[in-house]
Amino acid sequence: MFTPRTQLLSIDEIERVVRIGVSLGLRHIRLTGGEPLVRKDLNALIARLMRIEGAESIALTTNGVLLADRAQELYDAGLRRINVHLDTLDREIYKIITRRDAFDAVIRGLRMASELGYWPIKINAVAVNGRSESDIVALAKFARNSGMQVRFIEFMPLDSQGLWKADNVLSGDEMQKILERRIGPLLPITSGGQSGPATEFRFADGIGSIGFIPSVTKPFCGHCNRLRLTADGKLRYCLFAVEETDLRPLLLSDNDAGIKAAMFECVRAKWQGHTIGAPQFVPPPRPMSAIGG
Repeated sequence: MFTPRTQLLSIDEIERVVRIGVSLGLRHIRLTGGEPLVRKDLNALIARLMRIEGAESIALTTNGVLLADRAQELYDAGLRRINVHLDTLDREIYKIITRRDAFDAVIRGLRMASELGYWPIKINAVAVNGRSESDIVALAKFARNSGMQVRFIEFMPLDSQGLWKADNVLSGDEMQKILERRIGPLLPITSGGQSGPATEFRFADGIGSIGFIPSVTKPFCGHCNRLRLTADGKLRYCLFAVEETDLRPLLLSDNDAGIKAAMFECVRAKWQGHTIGAPQFVPPPRPMSAIGG
């Protein structure tokens, strides 16, 4: 069952929450899903968020199925940074994973985004042990040839079907070894400080860069600085949180101070880190599609 539209945040409500967040120090905004491109007014939302003084960047994460159709209008609204989720370059495997025959549409969307001048264009791929070894090599070669970036994500327990098992995790270290055996040496990319989840590398031959998000084997909770606002108005301090802060009642009034206080309280409640693999770990009640990446 889909959530009724009446229970989803409006553009005005999203913009209000973001403006308040920016006033408190929020600097980078990412629109995720579910699938954000199914929202018809997405271009209008992006245009309004782009005008918020103090926001330094806006990015979008999408499955890419509708990207070719909407890339121009989103570009015109000001969007430049985009992530496309694509686990494989094998059309038949793609159909099995996604249960739809939309591989060609995703590739068209990537090409359209590249032609329009989106940058950076990043491909997000979830790797599963015993299934993804050949896919990560193909995706890395695709990224090297196209000038896009690919980030490999360890399989996390965010599936509502309960399919996750520790044995299914293909670790970032193992993925790095596979790519170095099949393509060539990888050199770490160092920066002034790690604020994002990815550990980034460049190929020693100078062609292309990749990233690993080792959420399970090497949690980055210690430097995580993210908050998530769900489509129905819940604030979450972690992908794996089992509790949420409901902003909807506060959005019904003019009480911005109350929203600020709720944001502070959500951050204050942030735990030291998830406990994936430990006996006390409790999977979040929402699937990834309802949380946002």
